[in-house]
Amino acid sequence: MEHHGGGNHGFLWLDQIPGYQPELNHVYMAAGVAIFLLTGLLVGRVQLSKALRQGDEGLLPEARLSIRTLFELISEKLFDLCAQVMGRENALEFFPLIGSLFLFIFTSNLLGLIPGILPSTEALNTTLGIGLFVFVYYNFIGLKKNGLAYLKHFLGPVLWLSPLMLIIELVSHVVRPISLGIRLRANIFGDHQVLQVFNTNFPYFVPIVFYGMGLFVAFIQSLVFCLMTMVYISLSAAHDEHH
Repeated sequence: MEHHGGGNHGFLWLDQIPGYQPELNHVYMAAGVAIFLLTGLLVGRVQLSKALRQGDEGLLPEARLSIRTLFELISEKLFDLCAQVMGRENALEFFPLIGSLFLFIFTSNLLGLIPGILPSTEALNTTLGIGLFVFVYYNFIGLKKNGLAYLKHFLGPVLWLSPLMLIIELVSHVVRPISLGIRLRANIFGDHQVLQVFNTNFPYFVPIVFYGMGLFVAFIQSLVFCLMTMVYISLSAAHDEHH
């Protein structure tokens, strides 16, 4: 769908690898982020298991920052947000998915702040793929929670308006994954281009401000994507209550 070569984005580290295929950059970067996160989670799990073997002392937060405490901090704050948006019961069920999406998107976005690295979230292949996954998942949850009654949502409350409502609802739902994917990609792409311009023309001091902005954009876009996912899942899971 997209071509990501060094000619369009300046110097890229992966371009130096023999046999590197620029059009597959998003695949390489997504796989790298997944491996990095899985490794971090494994290390954090080992640290947690070691702490739990220490009895009550292991339940207390460590005085220093470690991989375990970092994941605990992120998980705690993100779970609290899930509980506020979805309710505690839904948060307990869907937090693993929301947390995984946030970590993957945020880590991928952060890679865009490193000169010479093109994040996977700058490719529509990746962002639309995640958006499509969310689309399939929340509709699956709607059917799982409510059965075929979930499909009544697409027909509206008035029978004679059902054909029109069906078209409107289908368009509305189809637009959701496209909106999620394009919004994420556009913001990360724009931020990356701004950083590249200032790194090239003002290599000292000035880019620091834009790196701060880039960090903010990386966090906010990850959060927005996950918030919209929470809303879509909540609406599907609670559909039966409204119809």
